[in-house]
Amino acid sequence: MKKIIKIGKPINIEDVISVSFDKEVVVEIDSSVKDRVQKSRKIVDDIVGGNKAVYGINTGFGSLSDIKIDPDKLKQLQVNLIRSHSAGVGDLLDEEYVRAMMLLRAHNVSLGYSGVRMEVINSILFFLNNDITPCIPEKGSVGASGDLAPLAHLTLSLLGEGEVFYKGSKRRSLEVIKELKGPVLELEAKEGLALINGTQYMAALGCVALYKAECMSKHADIIGALSLEGVAGTFSPFDKRISELRPHDGQRKVSDNFLKLSKGSTISSAHAECPRVQDPYSFRCIPQVHGAVRDAISYLRKVLSVEINSVTDNPLVFDDAIISGGNFHGEPIALALDFAAMAMTELSSISERRTDKLLTPAFNGGLSAYLASESGLNSGLMIAQYTAASLVNENRVFSHPSSVDNVPTSNNKEDHVSMGATGARKLLKTIENTEAVLSIELLSAVEACSKREPLKPSPQLKTVMDLVREKVSPLTEDRNISKDIGSVISIIRSGEILKEVKVD
Repeated sequence: MKKIIKIGKPINIEDVISVSFDKEVVVEIDSSVKDRVQKSRKIVDDIVGGNKAVYGINTGFGSLSDIKIDPDKLKQLQVNLIRSHSAGVGDLLDEEYVRAMMLLRAHNVSLGYSGVRMEVINSILFFLNNDITPCIPEKGSVGASGDLAPLAHLTLSLLGEGEVFYKGSKRRSLEVIKELKGPVLELEAKEGLALINGTQYMAALGCVALYKAECMSKHADIIGALSLEGVAGTFSPFDKRISELRPHDGQRKVSDNFLKLSKGSTISSAHAECPRVQDPYSFRCIPQVHGAVRDAISYLRKVLSVEINSVTDNPLVFDDAIISGGNFHGEPIALALDFAAMAMTELSSISERRTDKLLTPAFNGGLSAYLASESGLNSGLMIAQYTAASLVNENRVFSHPSSVDNVPTSNNKEDHVSMGATGARKLLKTIENTEAVLSIELLSAVEACSKREPLKPSPQLKTVMDLVREKVSPLTEDRNISKDIGSVISIIRSGEILKEVKVD
């Protein structure tokens, strides 16, 4: 039975992720939507029939808002808005992000404060439920006045003027709509503005990034625990009594995870009485660092959970007034996205340090340099650490907060913007790099633990080793390490590890 998600009543992050990645999910309109949408629309129609100038309905836009538009040109005004604002550049967004955007845009206007007709919502859902994906360039939003350019490209496709991906091919939108006998949207007063004024681009990318970041944080605990086994380190810093004295939620979860992952380890029990008193910070302080990363990601979840159920266009239609405001400003998300990018950079940074320790005889518990067989003749995983270092450097560049920048727009009327869209794209890049850095650590940890046989890590961590060994053989002599790293990335990306090993 197909999963059904209803818009117009509260949705959650998991709903967004389901629609993003599962094309079998059906999106429907909640029964409560029609009455409030029609009521909101009537207020707009009444203004169109009168003489009062109201922004977004019968005026120009941005710095042109003081120009009143003749009633017979209001439809053309909305079409012109979409055409002129379709000014994005860069690579086209992947389908999962566009699907999330369509869901959030339809949900936003279905809440009944945007003054659109039901036809607008139905048009978006026709695209979504028939797997028609508008072509949207990734760059062009400043994150205030809404994600104007990306959302304009989405709307352009609804009008039959844009391009879409359908069944693996890039085609003209109008051709696909006619082929499927669907509706070509004809905009009425205010509807074009209602469709592009909002934070649905940065919120959509943020939701997918959040999902990926949460997966990375879980992988980091599992991989970090295997690395701890690889260097014959101690699990004592994960003692619950330590976290009880500093009870941050993330720290406690990480400590609990590591204690669960250590059960049944013969590697750990074999060096219980070793003379080494303390491990380096990259191991000993995992609860504090991984935990803080988790708390930062939790903050992003909190912000996005509010944002995806908010009305973020302008002006807003209330029972007794149409009010211009600033709900389109992306600052709440922008700050959270930048925070999350910094957190992911820290996750990659501490991972790279653990990889370095795994490859260094002074720290790896008596194993060979770079875990090579016959070090000197072979370089082992030496350059894999270089790659990790390069990616961490790149993440540090991406961690510069875009939200502290400001480039005024629209003749300086829109004089402060969030740059949240840039923050969302940067966060996704830091996650991609972190995935590769963690893959290099996992490759190194598996190699180190293999060299400790017949001693073995805990059964759960041995399962992870087995998953890696299915695709990557032991390093008996130098070979193309890039392929090995790629294989481990594919394992992490598949989600197989999280299916086999349960962590909070």
